[in-house]
Amino acid sequence: MSILARATSGELEAAWERIEERPRYAVLRRPETGLVMVRGRAGGTGDPFNFGEMTVTRCAVRLADGTMGHCYAAGRDKRKAELAAVFDALMQGAGSARIEETVIAPLTRRQAAERERVSRKAAATKVDFFTMVRGDNPG
Repeated sequence: MSILARATSGELEAAWERIEERPRYAVLRRPETGLVMVRGRAGGTGDPFNFGEMTVTRCAVRLADGTMGHCYAAGRDKRKAELAAVFDALMQGAGSARIEETVIAPLTRRQAAERERVSRKAAATKVDFFTMVRGDNPG
């Protein structure tokens, strides 16, 4: 589900278009946008505190065979939430291996490559303060 929630609307729309036999589905909870409270921890491990609010869109669908799918995704993109919920439902059925191979795996690779790119960019700006020579060090 996290892979689907992090995908772009365009990626999900393209994946939907590639499906040969698109399933019929009913929307149980139409896509709706709201706020959730984001919690943090001081120093990553300390006491929890309310960091702020974040916009989230949620949706729930039911396929013709009765399988339900859900999505909670950051942002306001209602179509993305609906498609992610449909793919979530499809991942629970007999064709899950096909969806894993054709939808989830490519999204996983793209997201991993993006994380690596951002990580390399951040690493290029790293300053190692321990290599600097201090004035009180002899020789």
